[in-house]
Amino acid sequence: MTTILLQAIEATERALNDAEVYFGHGTDNAWDEAVFLVLGACGMPLDTQQDELQKELTDTQLLQVKSWLEKRIQQRLPLPYLTGETWFAGIPFGVSEDVIIPRSPIAELIGNHFSPFINQLPKTALDLCCGSGCIGIAMALHMDIPRVDMVDISPAALLLSQQNIDRHGLNGQLQVYDSNLFSGLSPHRYDLIVSNPPYVDAHDYDDMPAEYTHEPKMALVSGDDGLDLTAAMLAEAADWLSEQGLLVIEVGNSELALQQAFPEIPFMWLELSQGGNGIFCLTGAQCRQYQAQFYTWHQSR
Repeated sequence: MTTILLQAIEATERALNDAEVYFGHGTDNAWDEAVFLVLGACGMPLDTQQDELQKELTDTQLLQVKSWLEKRIQQRLPLPYLTGETWFAGIPFGVSEDVIIPRSPIAELIGNHFSPFINQLPKTALDLCCGSGCIGIAMALHMDIPRVDMVDISPAALLLSQQNIDRHGLNGQLQVYDSNLFSGLSPHRYDLIVSNPPYVDAHDYDDMPAEYTHEPKMALVSGDDGLDLTAAMLAEAADWLSEQGLLVIEVGNSELALQQAFPEIPFMWLELSQGGNGIFCLTGAQCRQYQAQFYTWHQSR
């Protein structure tokens, strides 16, 4: 008995719902996940047309769909690790289990050119904890920033970032550095520093769905309160921002812990139309104004 593409998608949707898998790595429902899984397993593009849904699948395609579906359900492996690709800010990126899967709401800010928080095109930008390189590459493509530097401490992440740079033809515009935050960079003042660092606290990590255990723990967890990396960034950001520079950091649910640590500091918490929380920005002037407090906090941790 033959199976057509639509039938395979519908059967996959039912299986995903029955297994109660968690959606949070590119989709938020079983139908979209089923479409991405089946099309990917069959080597078909995401913009496959409606009339193609009646196409009969080969035995090889059916076996691949079955294999991916089993891994998705039994191992709770996130779909982008099966396809080897995901989308961020409308741009395709290669991914692997060496990096977290791009999903930051910072994508919306990039699409809006960080308006109204910056008034002119940044000449230089820095992506701290770049992982797959999605934020830095998206800034370069959407905002045409002449120079974007990206840093990470994971050799696998640095390699993947470079592969994504090559994929999008941005070698003259982006540079990847093996650096523990700012430590491996030459002195420079950036107009924009953006980071989606590890920010999950120890308690939240223990409660996360099984899908997240496939992502590198070091890319998710950052101390008991989730703010170890953020504290280090805040302690030094003033030294790396230009006069009119802007710092943007995502801390997710650790937002409350940061507010409690500095109730007197006017972090600007950003509201996003596409959802997401825990992203703040500070101007270069604010980073300089409060640097001593940030430094003392970082040293005391």
